[in-house]
Amino acid sequence: MPEELLERIDEFAEDHGYTGRSEVVREASRNLLDEFEDSRLEDRELMAVVTVLFNYETTSVEEQMMHLRHEHEDLVASNFHSHVGNHYCMELFVLEGDLEEISTFVGKIRATKDTLSIDYSVMPVDDFETIHA
Repeated sequence: MPEELLERIDEFAEDHGYTGRSEVVREASRNLLDEFEDSRLEDRELMAVVTVLFNYETTSVEEQMMHLRHEHEDLVASNFHSHVGNHYCMELFVLEGDLEEISTFVGKIRATKDTLSIDYSVMPVDDFETIHA
């Protein structure tokens, strides 16, 4: 783990009353593992929005995003690339699929080296259809 990340974890632990970095990592791990175990999302058609921010000078990230877009073309309903600020790019993906497909895609995004920020939301499509029926 990079020293900078360890320092951030230690600072977070101190600022928020954790006993140390192990407690922070344990809680973060539980949250990550529980993230896609929401029973209300299982066996339903879902839509998701995934936003990725990266430094535009890191061309490997953009190449990875393009690779993932093509690898998961049945899942990716839409994709948008934009320049943000002076040095950043934002990649926005709109996904339509099941929980396993979406969690696999988000996992691959998270595993992409040199991303600065990854954010996403997931919503059952039939909830939207019920609200607007």
